[in-house]
Amino acid sequence: MANVRLENITRRYQNVIAIDNITFKIPDGEFWVLVGPSGCGKSTIMRTIAGLETATSGNIYIGDNLVNNIPARQRDVAMVFQNYALYPHMTVAENLAFGLRMRNVENSKIQDRIETVARSLSIDHLLNRKPKQLSGGQQQRVALGRAIAREPKVFLLDEPLSNLDAQLRDDTRAELKQLHQRLGITTVYVTHDQVEAMTLADKIVVLKGGKIQQIGDPQSIYAKPANRMVATFLGNPPMNILPAIYTSESFQVGNQFLTCPPSIQKKLNPKEGQGFDLGIRPENIELCSGKTTADDDLKSDVWALEKVPLDVEVKVVEPLGRETLIRAIVPESQPETILQVQIPASVRVRSGDRLTVRLDFDRLFVFDPSSDRSLYP
Repeated sequence: MANVRLENITRRYQNVIAIDNITFKIPDGEFWVLVGPSGCGKSTIMRTIAGLETATSGNIYIGDNLVNNIPARQRDVAMVFQNYALYPHMTVAENLAFGLRMRNVENSKIQDRIETVARSLSIDHLLNRKPKQLSGGQQQRVALGRAIAREPKVFLLDEPLSNLDAQLRDDTRAELKQLHQRLGITTVYVTHDQVEAMTLADKIVVLKGGKIQQIGDPQSIYAKPANRMVATFLGNPPMNILPAIYTSESFQVGNQFLTCPPSIQKKLNPKEGQGFDLGIRPENIELCSGKTTADDDLKSDVWALEKVPLDVEVKVVEPLGRETLIRAIVPESQPETILQVQIPASVRVRSGDRLTVRLDFDRLFVFDPSSDRSLYP
């Protein structure tokens, strides 16, 4: 096992910069996830660590060794690909043993290693089957097992769960986390799925356009995103963004005015007419019960300072079983502002209904519309 260190790694393809000045260090034994939208450079970073891509500039260290000029086969890393890359003419046992045989490991040790790995992944009953006789989940376990059998210094996992159905993906994700806890091998995991990133990672590296946006543990990034991209990418449903204008100690959204608490005014020191993007997660919005109006809500000092009412019009209703997700618009907002709200499944609403919701301004985020950087909290 070893740490992995990237120092100012850049990769160019002619005039296109795929990754730009990437720097981070993964401590020995930790599970780091590279996450971001398609084309952000996460797979390029992984392939560069593996030696399948050559960095245009910068240095890569595995342990204390500079590996820039070391071929992929000598870096002692094991990579699991999205399509599993199993040899179709080999049995499961032969696939598991392939990497060991290429390194001239003794046959007795190979057999012991295969049996141990197969038992740990519950594929010991599949050793004589060919890949075409396996389900997607079983093939994924074989691919993981082949990597584990090598006992590498570093695991590199490139979206290994993306071909699985939803239930199997959830189950395999939990097994993968338990496996890492048991083996303790330094792991780099690439995904575009923010749920996988949040549930698996010791640390998350959020990427966009080949650049690092933020590095941190899942809860810290969720609670204090560095910019609007990070805030809206992590979280399901995603964070709502409301374009607003500061006026008369309030945020104007459409033709409605949301009282700006003194704590936010003090932090922002806003100017009259200044534009902001307000961020609020769906779980921090609640539906006003009955026929409560905004004026009624504002009679309470607590509500006035902490929870601010907003009138919306329902456009789409999505029942989710335990709860219902509604997509609503803020009337007369330009451009049209969409708000996603989670409400109890027992509350019946239809498209076209007018509702009043309360925004918890203790959980409000404020972003600069021009730079997208976080201004509050």
